[in-house]
Amino acid sequence: MIVYQATKHKFLDDNNNRNIEDVINAAYVQKTGRYATDSEFKSWAASLREMSRVLRDPQIPDDIGVGVEFGIPQTAKRIDFILSGTDDTGTPHVVIVELKQWSSAKLSDRDGLIVANRGGRTETEGPHPSYQAWSYAALLNGFNEAVYESGTALQPCAYLHNYRDDGIIRDARYTPYVDKAPVFLKGEDELKRLRDFIKKHVKKGDKGELLYRMENGRIRPSKMLADSLAKMLKGNQEFVLIDDQKVVYETCLARAEQASETRKQVVIVKGGPGTGKSVVAVNLLVALTKRGQVTKYVSKNAAPRAVYAKKLAGQVRRADVGNMFSGSGGFHNAEPNVFDTLVVDEAHRLNAKSGLYGNLGENQVMELIRSAKCTIFFVDDDQIVTLADIGHTRELMHWANAAGAEITTLELSSQFRCGGSDGYIAWLDNWLGIRETANTDFDRDSFDFRIVDSPVELHDLIREKNKVNNRSRVVAGYCWDWKSKKNPDAYDIVIPAFDYKAKWNLGTDGSLWIMAPNSVNQVGCIHTCQGLELDYVGVIVGPDLELCNNAFKVHANKRSAHDKTLRGYRSRKSKDATLEERVNRIVRNTYKTLMTRGLKGCYIYITSGKQSGMRNAN
Repeated sequence: MIVYQATKHKFLDDNNNRNIEDVINAAYVQKTGRYATDSEFKSWAASLREMSRVLRDPQIPDDIGVGVEFGIPQTAKRIDFILSGTDDTGTPHVVIVELKQWSSAKLSDRDGLIVANRGGRTETEGPHPSYQAWSYAALLNGFNEAVYESGTALQPCAYLHNYRDDGIIRDARYTPYVDKAPVFLKGEDELKRLRDFIKKHVKKGDKGELLYRMENGRIRPSKMLADSLAKMLKGNQEFVLIDDQKVVYETCLARAEQASETRKQVVIVKGGPGTGKSVVAVNLLVALTKRGQVTKYVSKNAAPRAVYAKKLAGQVRRADVGNMFSGSGGFHNAEPNVFDTLVVDEAHRLNAKSGLYGNLGENQVMELIRSAKCTIFFVDDDQIVTLADIGHTRELMHWANAAGAEITTLELSSQFRCGGSDGYIAWLDNWLGIRETANTDFDRDSFDFRIVDSPVELHDLIREKNKVNNRSRVVAGYCWDWKSKKNPDAYDIVIPAFDYKAKWNLGTDGSLWIMAPNSVNQVGCIHTCQGLELDYVGVIVGPDLELCNNAFKVHANKRSAHDKTLRGYRSRKSKDATLEERVNRIVRNTYKTLMTRGLKGCYIYITSGKQSGMRNAN
C-alpha cells in the first residue's frame, strides 16, 4: 500500500496549491479507513514541505515517481518517502528517504542505536536513522517481488532537516550504517548533497510505474525461521532486525555481557504473536555462542525444538543441537550459574513442576534464573493456554526479585505475521473477548481472513494453499477425543452434518506434523503449532467457544476429556473462585494463538452458534 502516489510534478503542485498534509491525510483515511494521529499529521506538514524544497531542482526529472507512506508487505512498517526512476542504462532505481524532525541526539554504546526524542516527552534509545533506512530497504527487497525480480537498486538515506551537524549523528560508531544509508542534515550544503544523491541514482523518470508495480505486485514468500536456522548458526544474517527488535537484541546482548554470579540479570521481553520473539531469541543464541558464552535456547513446547532439530539434521551434529536447544524441565538439578545465558522462548508456557508426572523440582522459572547469570524470557501473557502454565509476567518478576536480579523489561510490538496487520491482532482481541479495543474491523486487503460455511470447505481451501510450498495446515480446539490413538482406523474430528472426518495429528508425525509432507490431511492442535508459523491456517472452532450475537461464550465442559490443558478444572472449580475466569481466558487465548499462526491468511469454521452478521468477514 502507498498512501500517496504521484510524479514529482504533481507532488510539487499539491505542495504549491494545497496543504500537502491535508492531501496525505485524505488519502490515508481512504486507504486505511482510519484517521492519522496528530503527530503523524504534523510530521507530514513539516517533512513533506522540506522534501518539496529538495525536489525543486530542474535537474531532477519532473516525471520521477513520488510515494509517501509506502507500506512494506507482510509488516506494519511504512517507508516515509520513496522516489522511483532509472539510471542512464535503464536500470530501475528507488531512493528511500527516512524523514526525522530531530534537532539533537545522544550517543549509545550499542550497535546501531542512538538516543533521541522520538515524538514523546522523553528521550529513548532506538535505531539510528541510517540503520532504520537500511533495514527498511532490506525488508522491501525481501518481501516485494517487483523489486526483487526487476533487479531494482535500492538506495536508502535519512534526512534530518532540523538537525545541525554536531558530530553525534555521524559519529564513527555509526559509520557502517551511514555508509549504507547516508544521513543528510539541516543547511543549504546538506540540501545540495541530498539533491546530488537523488540525481546520482534517479536520472530518468518512470512516471511512477515502478511504484505502481511495487504496490500491486506479488509478495515474495516469507522466510520461515526454521528454514533459515542452519544458515543463521553458520553466521549468515538471514533476518534484518527492525526497530524494536534491534533495540531488544542489543539490550539483551549488553545485559548478558554485564551479568555475573554477583550481578544476576533477568530480561523480560513482552511481545504478541508475530512480533519476532523467536527470531530475536535465535539471533541471541547465535551471537552469544559466538562470543564464547555457554548459552541455551529453552522452550517448554517440544514442537519448535523438534522442527528445528529436523531442519538441522545433516548440517549440525546431533550432539550440538542437544547442547543448543533444551526443554524447560531439566534445570531442577542444575548447579547455580552453570550457564552464562539462558534464552527462554514462549516463557508463558513454563510450569511449576517438571518431569513426566509433574513431581520434580520446585518452580521452573526459579530454576532457570538460578541456573544462569543472565536469563532472557520472551513472554506473551495472552498465549497462556493451560492451567499448568505459570509463566505470566508477574511470576517472572516475582522470582527475579527473589533472586536479587537486576530486571530489564522490554517490548516487541511490530507485527510481522498476519499480513503485518496490527489491526487484525487488535480486532481479534476484541472479537474473541480477550480485551476490548476500538478495532471493530481491520484492513481486509492486508490479511486474507474468511469465515467459511463448512469444515469441508475449510479443509479444501487449506489443501489448495498447501500445494504451493507445504506451509498451510488445519488446526482445531481440543474438543474431540483422540480415538485414533488406540484404533488407527478411527476418525477423531467428526462433524456429521457435513460428512466431515479427520484425524488428529498426534499419531504418526507428532511434533513434526507442521512440516510432514502428507499431514495436511490431519488436524493439528495447540501443542504442535504454538511457537511456529504457517502461510495459511485453517481453524475449526469447537463447541468450547460458541458464537452468539457476534460475541463468544466459553463452554469449558465441551473440551475433550483427553485434553490435559484444563486438567483438574471440574474437580477444583467449586473450591477456587478464580478458576472459572482463568479457564475462560485460556479457551479464548487458545483460539487467538491458533488464529495468529498464519503469515498470509486465516480461514475459520465455527461449529457452534450463529454466524449471522459475520459474513462481512470474508
